[in-house]
Amino acid sequence: MIKRERIKTFFLYGVFICYILLLIKILFLSRISNLDHRSINLIPFYSIKEYLFSSSASIKKFAFGNVGGNIAIFIPLGAYLLLFKNNKRVITNLLFVFIVSLFVEIIQGIFGIGASDIDDIILNCLGGLIGILGYKFFLFILPDEKKVHTAIAILSAIALPRILFYLFIMKMRL
Repeated sequence: MIKRERIKTFFLYGVFICYILLLIKILFLSRISNLDHRSINLIPFYSIKEYLFSSSASIKKFAFGNVGGNIAIFIPLGAYLLLFKNNKRVITNLLFVFIVSLFVEIIQGIFGIGASDIDDIILNCLGGLIGILGYKFFLFILPDEKKVHTAIAILSAIALPRILFYLFIMKMRL
């Protein structure tokens, strides 16, 4: 039984590393650096409001991908934090997600990669919160933490081919 747990833990760490590499690719390597035309928004919900009230179909399509993508890419981080850390407090782990997201936006701003936007931080934190609450939900319906780890291992096994596809095959132009 101990060997099975070790294999599961090794697999989860492997998937987590692939996820982190995918995050790096999406957030830093899939965009062209443009130091001359940096875009920084420090007004909360400004970009989201612009997306919602735009009459352009192409902007709305981009907005859906941007808002949904910013939420979705941080859901696994929230879940994996609780999986790997002993501290299962929501606020502590959400603060970690906030710091990671803030760091990403600062790096993007410094190097002119994409746009630095407070709305991205808000959406990333929402995604992290969904991941954290998802873990807590699994813990509620599966009171044994080992079963929660198994459930996340199964979900990770399902997600791994997609992560690898985006990481190594698909060229992202976000």
